[in-house]
Amino acid sequence: MAAAVKQVNAHAETMGSQAALFMNINAAKGLLEVMRTNLGPRGTIKMLVGGAGDIKLTKDGNVLLREMQIQNPTAVMIARTAVAQDDITGDGTTTTVLMIGELLKQAEKYLNEGLHPRVLVEGFEIAKKAALAYIDTVKKPIDSSDREQLRCVAYTSLRTKLQEQIANQLTDNVTDAVLTIRVPNEPLDLHMVEIMHMKHKMATDTRLVNGLVLDHGARHPDMKKYNENCFILTCNISLEYEKSEVNSGFFYSSADQREKMVAAERMYTDERVHKIIDLKNKVCGDDPNKSFVVINQKGIDPLSLDLLVQNGIVGLRRAKKRNMERLILACGGVAVNSVEELTPESLGYADKVYEHVIGEDKYTFVEGVKNPHSCTLLIKGPHDHTIAQVKEAIRDGLRAIKNTLDDGHVIPGAGAFE
Repeated sequence: MAAAVKQVNAHAETMGSQAALFMNINAAKGLLEVMRTNLGPRGTIKMLVGGAGDIKLTKDGNVLLREMQIQNPTAVMIARTAVAQDDITGDGTTTTVLMIGELLKQAEKYLNEGLHPRVLVEGFEIAKKAALAYIDTVKKPIDSSDREQLRCVAYTSLRTKLQEQIANQLTDNVTDAVLTIRVPNEPLDLHMVEIMHMKHKMATDTRLVNGLVLDHGARHPDMKKYNENCFILTCNISLEYEKSEVNSGFFYSSADQREKMVAAERMYTDERVHKIIDLKNKVCGDDPNKSFVVINQKGIDPLSLDLLVQNGIVGLRRAKKRNMERLILACGGVAVNSVEELTPESLGYADKVYEHVIGEDKYTFVEGVKNPHSCTLLIKGPHDHTIAQVKEAIRDGLRAIKNTLDDGHVIPGAGAFE
């Protein structure tokens, strides 16, 4: 027979089932009160102060719930549902918390009257099915090629997170970005929109670049900073001297022999560079108005850079892998992995490639591309707070348009459908 007396940890906090139930409801109501003032265009911005004194200003429910230190387990669970909502749909976190809080607030009345929680849960399930059925009756089909309707969706999302002036401008940028990367009959990949930020000017100077912005510049001081009519070679070829994988040594008995060995070592790399130079001469000829740009995922050593400069070629090294994918979609051409594959057909094209320097940071702009399927949203702002705020809003705006294109329907927002 089991003992009727149980030993409980002296420091543990114990409470009956009813008290625990109402504690859970109070946790949801507490979270509701914090988030309520966030909702909509007139919502207030919250300031979060971290343990190290770092400050974050935000109106985005997702950021608030991620950053807030919540102790109560029920409140933590509600915060997690909101974060899951954000991961799947990209927006609606504040609404989710308010909805849960309000449902539990209403449930409290019935619990006080002695109704069993199981009955309430069954009622919630029936209400959920009824709500989903009702949504199907009020949703309106949307024409995916209608830019104005997509613009309205983006504006609704952005306006709840940013000032009106910035939201107006970003709406067009976000809508055009999604329409640029869209390929008919293929799933939309938002990773093809590069989000780049520069601590420079004001948030209203944020713009959409039909092309790509790379966060580094050319590695040789004599390379041209501004190029027009550019042929772009996207490659993953090592243009630097590499040591052999096995431990080997060179032995020589005279200075001549040493020079020959050094020349033989360099010859392998130089041959590759000369093949690129030959391709440049083939497509550009002697035309001074045409330029040739090499964007390489691997390294280019100083001697190879010198050779490229002497032949009027701009070389960028150590480009990120994700940018290499976007470059091909933006400029056209093919990513080349060996010098044997070099052909004029493998080259992309851009109207201009230029370098922009802010302090010690260099940025390379590839603009004026034809039929791009990748683009860059260039966020500008005077400080980190503004940039972070705009970044979060843009992310939600992009997801809102993506969801609209995927579903093919819209529902009038807020209380409009009533």
